[in-house]
Amino acid sequence: MKQISWVAVALLTLAMAGCSKPTIDASSDESMKASAQKVRESLPEAKRADFDEAIRILAFSQIDLAAIMAGGASSASIEAKMKGVLDGKTAEEVIAQAAQVKAERQAREREQALAEIQELEKKRVDAEKSREELKKFAVLRSRFYFQEQRFMGKQPIIEITVKNGTNSPVSRAYFNGIIASPNRSVPWLKDDFNYSIKGGLEPGEEASWSLAPNMFSDWGKVEAPADAVFTVTVERLDGPDGETLFSTRGFDEDDTKRLAELKSKYGVK
Repeated sequence: MKQISWVAVALLTLAMAGCSKPTIDASSDESMKASAQKVRESLPEAKRADFDEAIRILAFSQIDLAAIMAGGASSASIEAKMKGVLDGKTAEEVIAQAAQVKAERQAREREQALAEIQELEKKRVDAEKSREELKKFAVLRSRFYFQEQRFMGKQPIIEITVKNGTNSPVSRAYFNGIIASPNRSVPWLKDDFNYSIKGGLEPGEEASWSLAPNMFSDWGKVEAPADAVFTVTVERLDGPDGETLFSTRGFDEDDTKRLAELKSKYGVK
């Protein structure tokens, strides 16, 4: 077997050196700018946009927003981290590492989204259970009207009769009232009100209340025709110690929309 001469070895070494791919030199701003441009130009035109995006991903992956907000990260330290993650890398290495960073970020986002979905689902189930319990606190009668005051003008009045069909004493009840006319899709008024029950309302007890909302609130400004109907829905009940017994307000329209968006985005049924 013939030995390879030192001349052949030298030529092979030079050839391999000539084929080595350019890398980013982050030793200074000038060298980094020039070398990054050279690395970029070494790529086919179709892959240069991928390289640009990869540079941005790797650079921003070094930014710690929590540290910045806490005042523990200077612009110099952030810049040093950005340079460090790019220094000595070829175009392919930059693109590959950026893909890994992106995949890890997406995995974290999915994990957080699944946890949020689970939390929202629990809130939805709890709200549905509360809605069934709240039906037991029945509104037997509801009426809204204005009462003439001698000097103060018209005072809005809410009259309701309720019966506590739950198994718990109730210290405060929260309601949503709607004043609407038949065959009209938009109500004249939709607003919340609540009442602190003196002595509470024990299971099985019935009570009638006459409430006087602030005449300068929306209740005092509503102008509804004679055919308008006043309906009241129970939204929340508090127990003897002021703790929430049942509430539908733990899962609102925004929660419903958010849950649907997350399920659609992450393919959760």
